[in-house]
Amino acid sequence: MGSGKSQHPLAKFRVGVDNVIFSVDTEKNRLLVLLVLRDTEPYRDYWCLPGTLVRQGESLEAAAYRILAEKIRVQNLYLEQLYTFGDVGRDPREAPDQYNERYLSVSYFALVRYADAELIADGVSGIAWYPVHQVPTLGFDHNRILTYGHHRLCNKLEYSPVAFDVLPESFTLNDLYQFYTTVLGEHFSDYSNFRTRLLKLGFLSDTGIKVSRGAGRPASLYRFDRDAFDPHKDKPMIFI
Repeated sequence: MGSGKSQHPLAKFRVGVDNVIFSVDTEKNRLLVLLVLRDTEPYRDYWCLPGTLVRQGESLEAAAYRILAEKIRVQNLYLEQLYTFGDVGRDPREAPDQYNERYLSVSYFALVRYADAELIADGVSGIAWYPVHQVPTLGFDHNRILTYGHHRLCNKLEYSPVAFDVLPESFTLNDLYQFYTTVLGEHFSDYSNFRTRLLKLGFLSDTGIKVSRGAGRPASLYRFDRDAFDPHKDKPMIFI
């Protein structure tokens, strides 16, 4: 009988964090993702997701927030751990020698308002917002990470109040509808059904203030009532 011990040595890992930072440009109906241009190998001159290797004594979440702080200035954002990508050979720095280090990527996705986000160009050769559906071939496996992040964002909007983390404190129902339309596409719901469903949930409070935009009738401003939502936050729900 065998000893039960594996003949393969334990893997050695280096851990990085890659952020899929989305923004919603409701004026031009665009869902955007933040990319940076690499100026070192591997993948020199390729666009990639903002990332970093985790420092000694640094938590994964702290590394994710560090990336955000180095690349963007923004007041309101939503950040959540996405997935761990660790396929063998996902990083060219992994030599074929089995004793060399493997590179893991613990990815996060963030959502910010495009109008509030200021990019920081320090320390990078290029930084830009790209429409999600016009992203070029990225370095590493970042196209796969982006696809996974986009899918998670769409699902998150359907069952959680993540949109209210990045919307202004007060907003019209049309503002909210435009936000969802930008992320999910124009045919996810008609405005009338969307409006009826959101108001029935009971988490939107009418501020009593109306605003005029263009030639239409003044629209009511609403706010998200977190106190009303809290008793329901752990229950399965459909927001749209």
